[in-house]
Amino acid sequence: MKGFPDLPPIWWLGSIALIYLGHWLLPGLHVTWALLWLVSWALLLLALALLGWSAIWFWRKKTPIEPHHRPKTLIVEGPYRLSRNPIYLAMVMLTLSSALGHGSMIGLIAAAGLWWVLDRRFARPEEALLRDTFGVEAEDYIRETKRWI
Repeated sequence: MKGFPDLPPIWWLGSIALIYLGHWLLPGLHVTWALLWLVSWALLLLALALLGWSAIWFWRKKTPIEPHHRPKTLIVEGPYRLSRNPIYLAMVMLTLSSALGHGSMIGLIAAAGLWWVLDRRFARPEEALLRDTFGVEAEDYIRETKRWI
């Protein structure tokens, strides 16, 4: 789509909007369990911590955080030891948190859809850019670290 800001936060906001739209249009597709609410809050806090921890590494390494920009440094420390895409993982966790907090069946589909979009439109192309920029060092990192978890 020409003119569409193709950025992960826009896709994430779309997934959240889908949850609220589904909650409003299809109220029968929701469940209410106290345990879901507790899991939702735990997931929310974990996702926010992961998001902040991950973003700090971009700042520390002085490399662009925006997708489709050539990185200046290969970040392999902090949360990037555990996942090649901790920020995208945090976005999926935030959507899942919202889905669970609202008891939304549609939200589970939204979380899966967001994961798919982030994986195909951002994570995989960024790996190609890492390979192109950092060569063998990137290959080693990609081979040794899981894309998601």
